[in-house]
This record gives sequence, C-alpha cells and structure tokens, in this order.
Amino acid sequence: MLLELLKENSIEINRSVKDADEAIRQAGAILVDQGKVTSEYVEGMVTMSKLIPGYIVLAPGLAMPHARPESGAKKVGMSLITLETPVEFGNSQNDPVKVVIALAAVDSTTHIELLQEFSKVFESETIVERIAACESKEAVIEILNESME
Repeated sequence: MLLELLKENSIEINRSVKDADEAIRQAGAILVDQGKVTSEYVEGMVTMSKLIPGYIVLAPGLAMPHARPESGAKKVGMSLITLETPVEFGNSQNDPVKVVIALAAVDSTTHIELLQEFSKVFESETIVERIAACESKEAVIEILNESME
C-alpha cells in the first residue's frame, strides 16, 4: 500500500521551511490538494506535534505527522517531503528532521497497517539519509521500491 500512496505527485524535494510547523503544513498541503484530507486535518497534525513534542519523530531525521481520522481524513494518503535545511521537531534523540512523511488514515486499522509497512521500509538506518540526499522524485521512488524487495 505504501508504494501505491507515495507516487511522484505525493513527493516534493528540497523544500525550504523555517520550522517544524511549516514542514508539517507543506507535507499536509499535498494531501489537501489531492482531496485526501481537509485543511483542518493539517492543523490537527500541527496541534498533535505540539501536544507531544517530538513524538512524531520516529527515527533519526524522520518525522511522520498525522492526526486523528475524525480531524478531517477523507481518504488514505501519504506525502513525503525532503527539507533543504533540516529542522528541529523537539526530539533530542532524533532531531534534526530531514524527511517528513505525512500520513492520513480513515480508521485505526488502516493507520496500524500503514505504520507496520512503513516500519519495514525504514528498517535500514541509511534509508532516511539516502532519501534526504535525493535530487529527484524518481530517485525517492526507486529507493522505496528497493526497500520493499
């Protein structure tokens, strides 16, 4: 399911952001543009990141913002952005963040399934660094495809 959700139209490379909130909003805007979530969902992701600072930073350099389905998730979706300059998300062990993957799930079952698949892809400690270094969307997709084999 992960590779079905992360296509070229769901990925942005080397985005310039001033802070974690802006990184979350940029990743969320992709989902809004695709009709997967409402703008309220994006603000829910920002709020969630403030309620439990650093909790969405799952690994060194990697954040996965998400909100509750009832916050405005319309369809299952994911977006991925890499950051031109890494930013702090409030996780002393895994900051700064270079890769942001926004997640929208319409129910807890889908949420758990996506996280399980996601954890398999990101088992390798080098995958975040490799994705962060990509200069094209195609290169990101190629790394994701390799990691699913």
